[in-house]
Amino acid sequence: MTFETLGLTAQLLRAVAEEGYTAATPIQEQAIPPILQGNDIFASAQTGTGKTAGFTLPLLQRLSSNPPTKTQRAPRALILTPTRELAAQVNNSVNTYGKYLPIKSVVVFGGVGIVRQIKALKQGSDIVVATPGRLLDHVSQHTIDLSQIETLVLDECDRMLDMGFIHDIRKVLAQLPASRQTLMFSATFSKAIRKLASTLLDNPVQIEVAPRNTAAEQVEQLVYPVDRTRKRELLSYLIGFNNWQQVLVFTRTKHGANRLAEQLAKDGLKTAAIHGNKSQAARTRALRDFKQSKVRVLVATDVASRGLDIDQLPHVVNFELPNVPEDYVHRIGRTGRAGNEGQAISLVSSDEQSLLKRIEKLLKRKLTQSVLPGYEPTAAPHQGEPPKRQRSKSRRRNYNSSNPQARPAQGKKSPTGNHRKRLRKA
Repeated sequence: MTFETLGLTAQLLRAVAEEGYTAATPIQEQAIPPILQGNDIFASAQTGTGKTAGFTLPLLQRLSSNPPTKTQRAPRALILTPTRELAAQVNNSVNTYGKYLPIKSVVVFGGVGIVRQIKALKQGSDIVVATPGRLLDHVSQHTIDLSQIETLVLDECDRMLDMGFIHDIRKVLAQLPASRQTLMFSATFSKAIRKLASTLLDNPVQIEVAPRNTAAEQVEQLVYPVDRTRKRELLSYLIGFNNWQQVLVFTRTKHGANRLAEQLAKDGLKTAAIHGNKSQAARTRALRDFKQSKVRVLVATDVASRGLDIDQLPHVVNFELPNVPEDYVHRIGRTGRAGNEGQAISLVSSDEQSLLKRIEKLLKRKLTQSVLPGYEPTAAPHQGEPPKRQRSKSRRRNYNSSNPQARPAQGKKSPTGNHRKRLRKA
């Protein structure tokens, strides 16, 4: 289906065409018409399927059809996102698609100074894109008026729940008019999300483009079993041997991301790290350099697994598997976006087999495994047991007094005979 058949205005169609898009994605086909009609939406779709345009285009049209008359104006639409990067990305989409409309937007998130944001809000806006924490900062300082909100968008709302934002979201909801349009977009339909939707939405149109928790079909997924101590060596080999020029690598911890980035840099690979301990300026710079191919490898924690929109990213590597199986889906969703092919590699050590099984259970299929010659994993002992050879030596030392090696340390004689009697008396 083309965008012309969805009822969008000429200004929006012009902006979409200039971005090189002609055919709408399934989520856009199903979401745009009911949003234009003013319905609440409860939508789930795979990452990289065009969810952002699915709500920004009709939102822009609804706002522009009833433009404000005042220069100073309170926002009429609020878009909440879980991360700073996603907030910035959504705001960019609003500006891109709305460049031929008299619509103003402001983005507010933490990690940067609040003064500039206050100034932008005072100048008036139609749309505010925000993370929950910083938005509540503005609410507490009375620098934003949410009483005129007509449409609320919760983007990646499952991620917001995972990150513990439910209380912040409820505080924000208390500031909004009860009569409004609410749009919930999520990568998954968990029980918690369904429960939240039942309290927020009024007779919503439910859209589920892809089966629950499925990874993008165009992403090739491959597992390399390898010892934990040789993961970095194998990763450097894969990047160099295959001449990968743009690789997003995921670790579980911030410290691990920094350490891996330093090691890869020593291997001669231009690398940057992005995680929650980095300043917003550093995160923005690292992401910009990666998109512009100034950085070859971007090492990230799961703060980057949602909302990173990188055109035609060819390779994602799970240096460590995530503890939550659903995060695997979001990680590999950074590649294979908008119909492009992608490859997701997971380096799996023996202690991660249980995590791999949970991921495969979620995906309802086994992932292809390949052992690279020279990187074969060593056999691991049963968990909680020392190797048999060590156990037998220990047993001989402790219980076999005839063993000449079973001698006390520092050459002292063992208490035998009369020595034992004196010790018992003592």
